[in-house]
Amino acid sequence: MAYINDNFTKIQHRYLFADVAKRVAAYKEQNPDVEIIRLGIGDVTQPLVPAVIEAMHRAVDDCAKAETFHGYGPEQGYKFLIDKIIEHDYKLRGINFDSDEVFISDGAKSDLGNIGDILSVNNLVGVTDPVYPVYVDTNTMAGRQIRYIPCNEQNGFMGDIPNEKLDVMYLCFPNNPTGAVITREGLQRWVDYALSHNTLLMYDSAYEAYITDPEIPHSIYEIPGAKECAIEFRSFSKTAGFTGVRCGYTVIPKELKIKSSDGSFAALNPVWNRRQCTKFNGASYISQRGAEAVYSPEGQRQIKEVIKYYLDNAKIIRSSLQKFGFKTFGGENAPYIWVKTPGNEDSWSFFDRLLHHAQVVTTPGAGFGTSGEGYIRITAFGSHQNSEEAMRRIEKMG
Repeated sequence: MAYINDNFTKIQHRYLFADVAKRVAAYKEQNPDVEIIRLGIGDVTQPLVPAVIEAMHRAVDDCAKAETFHGYGPEQGYKFLIDKIIEHDYKLRGINFDSDEVFISDGAKSDLGNIGDILSVNNLVGVTDPVYPVYVDTNTMAGRQIRYIPCNEQNGFMGDIPNEKLDVMYLCFPNNPTGAVITREGLQRWVDYALSHNTLLMYDSAYEAYITDPEIPHSIYEIPGAKECAIEFRSFSKTAGFTGVRCGYTVIPKELKIKSSDGSFAALNPVWNRRQCTKFNGASYISQRGAEAVYSPEGQRQIKEVIKYYLDNAKIIRSSLQKFGFKTFGGENAPYIWVKTPGNEDSWSFFDRLLHHAQVVTTPGAGFGTSGEGYIRITAFGSHQNSEEAMRRIEKMG
């Protein structure tokens, strides 16, 4: 007889964004002629930049000829992309890595979910609250205990260093959903905590390309000691519009070691490599050629224009809401604006009110955790026209 993994019964029945989609679909069914503006899910709306498209076309042409066809690639990723990542994302910031410390994948979400394969179910896991649901759900699926670190206005949505010892701690900066960033000093405190408690830091840096403040670190490895305690996850989804193309990467330094059951310390890099070789056949050659083009001079110029486009949307949304009397956070070094609901209205009620009276879709903060209650998240991944129109509708709604 087969038995189900009972841990799956402990997670919420529906994923947050599925709940949002269900409510939007129900409203649309009753109001088929109404135009809805979607500023909820963080999916990009601008097309892939020309440099990426051209590179992917060439890669498709490679696959049309026997002499240049690419079948299974390296599970760790092609060297042509890894070398570009190391050179651009790390060496330019004074950080050095070997090519076997960077692992290409089909996106940061996959790696954030799969990394638990190489960790004991007995680890006590910490997450910031509000939190990207994948951190919580994947660890619940595995049967791990979770501790929530409240992130609120009082601590700048960065979270306070916990008093108890956590085995694993997830951090995301610039933050999804709050749009908060962490200072170099704040990140140093987390690294110091990790080193003193043998805590493994999972650092989700998917939105680092949106950082405009030169004082804000782009990588946790800018912090002394981080190579001994942290894994960094990055994505081309929001950086270069790869939400549908799928490509990202994870960095696991060779210095990073955690305890084995016998009390000795084991390096995580070869363990993750072994896991990938067994369970993953690598991101596609076409997507990796597209990602490589991101680092070309043309690619850099083009994606920076797109990122500025989204940050301009964020400015439109943030400044308009502030003018209307809303309290907002984020949106300056991140593509998300975290908005306090008026009059202590609960998140889902305000979500429904915006949907039914302004036809604007947002994301209820309560869906990201207890500390998200009383807020909504608005994404800047729309068009200028829709961002401006959404603000006009909200102003009209009163």
